[in-house]
Amino acid sequence: MATAKLTVRLPKEEIEFAKQYAQDHRVTVAELFDRYLRRLQDASGATIHPEVKKISGLVPSDVDAKELYLEHLAIKHRCE
Repeated sequence: MATAKLTVRLPKEEIEFAKQYAQDHRVTVAELFDRYLRRLQDASGATIHPEVKKISGLVPSDVDAKELYLEHLAIKHRCE
């Protein structure tokens, strides 16, 4: 992917927030904006692959998938 430089003028507080947020999440400010713009593109009507659509919403929002996965691994690798 080819890249280009873009200068954006924002209030100083917003720039400081973006820098701190990026640092806290171990990404660059450029990566932060890139991810945000990609999400905007996805939300603007881009089609979702039928296979993804088919499985979307199968897991209820109140399920902690990470916790269940960790429990699964603990059981799977339990030494007896």
